Amino acid sequence: MTSVVEAEDVRFMGLALAEAHEALMRGDVPIGAVLVKEGSVLAVGSNRKTDDPTAHAEIEAIRKGAARLGRWNLTGCTLYATLEPCAMCAGALVLARVSTLVFGGRDPRAGACGTLYNIVEDGRLNHRCTVRRGVLGEECTGLLVDYFRKRRDARRLEQSAVLRI
Repeated sequence: MTSVVEAEDVRFMGLALAEAHEALMRGDVPIGAVLVKEGSVLAVGSNRKTDDPTAHAEIEAIRKGAARLGRWNLTGCTLYATLEPCAMCAGALVLARVSTLVFGGRDPRAGACGTLYNIVEDGRLNHRCTVRRGVLGEECTGLLVDYFRKRRDARRLEQSAVLRI
């Protein structure tokens, strides 16, 4: 039987996946995040292609959640992210005092929550997050793998069309 925490993790990660699908529909990298406090969604975010290099799903959710609460300190909040946060996002989680991080897929290229680095659990910092890894991991990773495969295939088609001209 699934525990209450596991059921909540699956439910909120499903919402983060829905945000990732929204990003995909816009043509953005399909990564989603949901910030939760006491079982209620505070804020959502998804990656955005803009001129802002900090336009990551986690940052968007943290900013919206802090604005909604009217404070920077997000103690008691859980952030659900479809992909393991990068160093920038992991640092933001620590600085915002997010209590728990739950993520789906590991990021072998930029993961800073246990894969390449472990910023959110580093005992040398003034705050650490509780981390749960791999929630709906196959679905989260599969969405990204499909997205990048389609981008590579489209690029190859473009290149072959140019070569034929």
